[in-house]
Amino acid sequence: MRFIKIYDMVSIVDNDTKHDIKALRLNGLPVEMRRSLKEARKKRGWTQRDLVSRIGLTQRHISGIESGKIVPRYDTILELVRILDYDLLTVPRALVPVVQSLIRDHLKDQSSEGGERSLYAEDPGEDTTEEPHDEV
Repeated sequence: MRFIKIYDMVSIVDNDTKHDIKALRLNGLPVEMRRSLKEARKKRGWTQRDLVSRIGLTQRHISGIESGKIVPRYDTILELVRILDYDLLTVPRALVPVVQSLIRDHLKDQSSEGGERSLYAEDPGEDTTEEPHDEV
């Protein structure tokens, strides 16, 4: 499972939409997200120019996104993620610790087994011979 994590969601509770969006744009993409995009590109063995040829942006724009100097539009992020063969997850803040725990466990299992395994796959050591039963 490949993904780029977005933990900070903009919650627009009041009518001051422009203020909330502007504040997010001034802070730029989270460092972890920029790092994930760059690592995904390098993992594929692509230079910024290789990525440019696939997405139709300039090399300067890709460099700006990776360095945090440029805040891409949402559709640009989606296109980057798609081209890099990742998924973009938006997670409600209240569930972030749960999702982080699942990801950590998955990555730990993946590194110890040496291969990729489904996040929700049954544990190979688990005894599944018992009949399933409904809980009340």
